[in-house]
Order: sequence, then structure tokens, then C-alpha cells
Amino acid sequence: MTVTNSRRLTLAGTSFTAGRAWTVTLLLLAFMLLNFADKAVLGFAGVHIMKDLGLTPQQFGLLQSAFFWLFAAGAIVVGALTAKINVRWLLAAVMQVWILTMLPLLGPVSFTVLLACRIVLGFAEGPAYALATHVVHSWFPPEKRALPAGIVTAGASIGPLVAAPVLTWVIVTWSWHAAFGVLIAAGAVWLVAWVLLGKDAPEQELLDEESAAEAEKALPPHAPYRVLLTTGTVAGIGLLTFFAYWATTLKIAWLPLYLSDGLGYDTITAGRLITIPYAVAAVAAISSGLLSNWLTARGVSRRITRGYLTGGLVVAAGLSMYFFTTMATGLVQMVLITLAFSLNSAAYAVAFVAVGDLVNPKQRGTILGALVAFYSMAGVIAPLVLGHFVGQAADKATGYGQGFAITGILMAVGGLLAMFLVRPERDLIKITTRVEVSQ
Repeated sequence: MTVTNSRRLTLAGTSFTAGRAWTVTLLLLAFMLLNFADKAVLGFAGVHIMKDLGLTPQQFGLLQSAFFWLFAAGAIVVGALTAKINVRWLLAAVMQVWILTMLPLLGPVSFTVLLACRIVLGFAEGPAYALATHVVHSWFPPEKRALPAGIVTAGASIGPLVAAPVLTWVIVTWSWHAAFGVLIAAGAVWLVAWVLLGKDAPEQELLDEESAAEAEKALPPHAPYRVLLTTGTVAGIGLLTFFAYWATTLKIAWLPLYLSDGLGYDTITAGRLITIPYAVAAVAAISSGLLSNWLTARGVSRRITRGYLTGGLVVAAGLSMYFFTTMATGLVQMVLITLAFSLNSAAYAVAFVAVGDLVNPKQRGTILGALVAFYSMAGVIAPLVLGHFVGQAADKATGYGQGFAITGILMAVGGLLAMFLVRPERDLIKITTRVEVSQ
């Protein structure tokens, strides 16, 4: 074979691989879309569910919190399985469990049954983001991961963005039970598409030989998990995502109710307004990925492109959240609400790309699962805390204001600390040195 023909075959293979990589990316985008649509449906239907089941704000907060009781366990258990089981089939199994846990909700249910379904669903959804991120990282070299990772992360915002008007209309026209029927049908369609088109590709087959060799040389072959989890970068990402997820949980669980009960918007108007933060979050997630890729390609330190960028987004989101509690209802307040619940979402993808800067692919799934397990604890705490404030305050508006103001302060502090901790270049040297010494 001539050199020219060999080069043509290589280019053809690269084109095929790129096409398959973006197909998988789009499927994972849809996966995250459904993941957050079924998280958000309880918030969209909150007023109706509370009325039908006679729930107090504290009980509704408990219901939202229950989703996260086994979230961390699912993230850790399934994340560890990525080293032994093909992720393609793990993702398919997760979707099957989602569908099964929503089937009982098609008809009248008790609070206990609804609570049990949400607990099991939380276990299955715990590893979802880590699995999706692990797969998309395997299809792209390190310097190009931020954009596709941002697209997958955008699914978390596009899901509620699409679901808000559609499911709100279904709820108002028929019932909240029918909304779960729509999600079951959509999940079944995705499952068939994933089995037919989804792939889980080893990284070494996707990069050209030069890039593969460079990536293999840059990362330590295997490092103790104790060493990986205690680096400043991983600790900083854990801190950043914990407080970012606190806000994400409140957006899903309480923001629709805040717009209606706290600010006085009717159900349809609240359903429309809730789409704004999700739309901006989707654009912000993709834009932050593009910006991180662009800066990294131009030689900017990853301390800036991963740490300062993500930490700054969470700080800005936290300050926006604090200040919207001081504003009267209107346009300015809605702008701040939008920033508070969108900028934090943009931080996830870039932050998780920093894990790929440090961790060998064989260990990446486990580390990502551990991070998801840690930040999911915010999902347990946040709904309960806000439910407490709303239930104990003299009026709901005051309770919401107090809960969101405290959240904003915590986010700003957490994001600021993360900016100083996330230093991928420094920590890669530390990890490599420790591995070499232990050998």
C-alpha cells in the first residue's frame, strides 16, 4: 500500500470516527434531556400533587429530597462497574429502570408509593451524568472534550426547557399522571435508538497514533484512588459542583413553585418563565465548553480554563441568587433569577473535563461517580432546607427569600474556594511523582 493510499484510509477512518462520535454525543444529549425532564416533572406538577395528596410544604420537600437518598449509592456502585461492564449496556439498564419506576405513577397513588418510586429512580439516575460524561470523554482527545461535554451537559437544561411547556400543558389538560406517561414513551424511544446506534469506544482506538501516545504519556497509568481524590483539583471540583448542584436541585424542585406561590404567577405563565433559565443554561454550557477549548488550544493555563472559569461562573450565579431576593417582582428580578439558575449549570462540563486532565481513562468512571455521589448530597439537603424556610416563615415569599439568599452566599463562597484549588497542571505533576515514588 502506498503512503498516499494509507493516508486516505486514515482520513476516511477519522471521518467515520468523528461522525460516530457526534452521533453518540447527540444520543447522550437526549439521555440527559430525559434525565432532567423526569427530575423536573415533580416540580412542574407540584401544586397539583400537593393538592391531590394533601401534602404540606415540608412533605413536598421530603418527597423531592427522597429522590437523592440513594443517588450517591447509585453513582458509586454503577461508577465502579464502568471498569468491568461496557458502559453502553449500563446506560441501557439505567433507562430501563427509569421506565419501570414511572409506570406505577400512571394512575392514582399514595404518598408512600410516590416516595418509593422516587427513591428507586434516584438510585438509577445517580450515575447518569457520570456515565454520559465518561462515554463522551472517550470519544474525544483531551483538548477537544470541553465542547462535546458542554453539549451533553446542555441536555440537563434542554430537558426541562422542552418539558416545561409540554408537560405543563399535559398536566393542565389531563393530569400529572399523564405527564409521566409522556416520559415513559420518550424513554422507550431513546432506549431503542441507543441499542441500535450507541457505542462505547476505547480511547486508544479513537485518537490518531501520535495523539494517543501523547495522551498515554501525559497521564499516569494508575494512581491510588486516595491520591486522586485528595488532589486540590478533584477536591475543588467536588466543592464547586456541590454548591452548583444545590442551586440545580432548587431549580428543579422549588423554582416552579416559587414563581407561582412565591411571586404570584399563574401556572401557565410560571411554566413559560421557567423555560428562560433553562434556555440560557443550555447556551451557557455549550459556550463555556467552546471558550475552554479555545483558550486551552491557545496555550492558556488549565488553571484558568478549568478552575477560574468554572469557579467564576458559580460565584456569579451565587451573587445573582442573593440579589434577586432583594428585588421587587419584575424584569430585573427575572434577569437575576435566570443568571442564578443558569451560570452554575455551565460550570459542570468544564469542571469534569479537568478530571480527564488528571485521571487515567480506566479510573475516570470511578472518580466521576465519586464526585457525583458527593455533590448529590446537596440534592438531599437543599429541598429540605428550603421547605423548612417556606413552612416556618410568616408568609411563603419571605421563606423563599431567606432560603435562596442563604444558598446564594454559600455558592459564592464555594465557587471562590474552588478557583484557588483547581490546578490541573500542578496536580498532574504531584500524582505522577507519587506514582513513580510508590513504584
